[in-house]
Amino acid sequence: MTDRRPEFPSIEVPADVAAAAGMPADLDANVLGPYEVPDPVRRRRAGVVYFVAAVATAVGIAMGLPVGMWLVVGMFVVIAAYHFAAGHHLAVKDHEALTIANKAMDFPVGHASAVLGFDGITARPIWNVLVFSADEPPSQRGLVRVDGRSAAIVETYTEVVPPAESMKTGTA
Repeated sequence: MTDRRPEFPSIEVPADVAAAAGMPADLDANVLGPYEVPDPVRRRRAGVVYFVAAVATAVGIAMGLPVGMWLVVGMFVVIAAYHFAAGHHLAVKDHEALTIANKAMDFPVGHASAVLGFDGITARPIWNVLVFSADEPPSQRGLVRVDGRSAAIVETYTEVVPPAESMKTGTA
């Protein structure tokens, strides 16, 4: 279990409420603690495994495996190279992406949610942050895409929430 950081608030469900609702232990933050998105740089470990497999196969060929196995060695090397290329370090954490998105909006942000996605052939980490205005019901919403490596804003989109839509969701 990781230590809770008081400077970053999280959603807290009281233990008695979680027990009364029958919340499974794997979803209960009181049991697991806060979740942190794993760093995609760990893909490079898989790249090392593929590279070692390529070397082992090449040694096997030198010891008598069929020459056609060089195709397998080539495939292992290509897969290893991709894992090294796609193993970007995630420098921006979720709470930082939420803060960056909040500053990027021209309206006061109320609710917000961030999800990590990957963009392009090298799987560049991008935070997709959905924000809603602070008024009740929200009158505006937006999407801010934040680069997970440099904290640069990739793009933003905002729109007015139609009144009929807020009625359907039951927020009015």
